Amino acid sequence: MTVLVGYIPDQYGEAALAAGIEEAKRRGTGLLVLNASRGDALVDKRFLGDAQRGDLEQRLADSGVAHEVRQSVGVDPADDLVEAARGADDPVIVIGMRHRSPVGKLVMGSTAQRILLDAPCWVIAVKP
Repeated sequence: MTVLVGYIPDQYGEAALAAGIEEAKRRGTGLLVLNASRGDALVDKRFLGDAQRGDLEQRLADSGVAHEVRQSVGVDPADDLVEAARGADDPVIVIGMRHRSPVGKLVMGSTAQRILLDAPCWVIAVKP
């Protein structure tokens, strides 16, 4: 079994990471942290820089959970997470969710909503 975490460096990503670490410990399995960017902007605040990735790697090592961090550019984050779940053995996905109005969801779409609808496995959605 693999616990997959959709991670961005903000309060929602941190909530997902904390829940993912606890879920991996509870299940006695490894953790795969995915950080993706569509690459449609020169600077994407949701994509980890080298210093942020080093900090994340250290926190994961300190947690004692076997882990891997993957970063992808030029892919849709929802598609990246769903595809990783399809390739994993008995996965569970953990994501952070923010409150959005119905109009905001209609106009902007929702990565979390797409993951919830398209994932081939259980999805745990957490809030900070």
